[in-house]
Amino acid sequence: MSAPTALITGGTSGIGKATAELLHERGYQVIVTGQNPGTIAAAAKALPEQIAVLRADARSLTDTARVTDEIRERFGTLDVLFLNAGIVRPGPVEAFGEATFDELVDVNFKGQFFTLHNCLPLLSDGGSVIFTVGIGATRGIPGGSVTAASRGALLALVPSLALELAPRRIRVNAVSPGPVDTGIWAKSGLPPEALAQAATATAARVPLGRFGTPREIAEVVAFLASDAAGFITGENIVVGGGAGISA
Repeated sequence: MSAPTALITGGTSGIGKATAELLHERGYQVIVTGQNPGTIAAAAKALPEQIAVLRADARSLTDTARVTDEIRERFGTLDVLFLNAGIVRPGPVEAFGEATFDELVDVNFKGQFFTLHNCLPLLSDGGSVIFTVGIGATRGIPGGSVTAASRGALLALVPSLALELAPRRIRVNAVSPGPVDTGIWAKSGLPPEALAQAATATAARVPLGRFGTPREIAEVVAFLASDAAGFITGENIVVGGGAGISA
């Protein structure tokens, strides 16, 4: 019996990279995508050589089709689809222009939707689809409304997709990380002093008193991908150290 195959979008850093490493350890054939040349090069060096690292811009349907074709040629089928690629653009609503709004929607929602759309014919019956959403979609983050909305659109897909794909026994779930030390906020454009202040304030609001780690989120993703979660579909698993439970 051949090893199961997993595609991870946004898999060259942070949660995606940690998940790629964990699934590889557990016997999966893994393909990761990313669009930043620096993180792609770093991932290609750091990840086990058996993990395929592909360049793909989440906004590009042409790139999505190319990745799908490559998976079909290399592996034939796909067992796990972890739709993890995403960006963060913090700021109050009045600060957003159309270009930034479109960028968030194109990467966080449109790109993930069409990756699923293209990969569905490759997904094995009994497979698993997992979205990364984030606690902002359900518990709120000051300055995170537009980012949360672009991710929350994925969460709105989950129940209906779970019903639609149930005849094929394909399970559809979401994982919503709370504050996790991935470096994604460093890409937001905020100055270092503001980032440090935001990190301190955020950790103070987490009941467990710290940021999560990418590996901790990866463990939940690996569970949802596994047969151990064979009776879980249409759900959103929050992994946030209790963040957002109380004001």
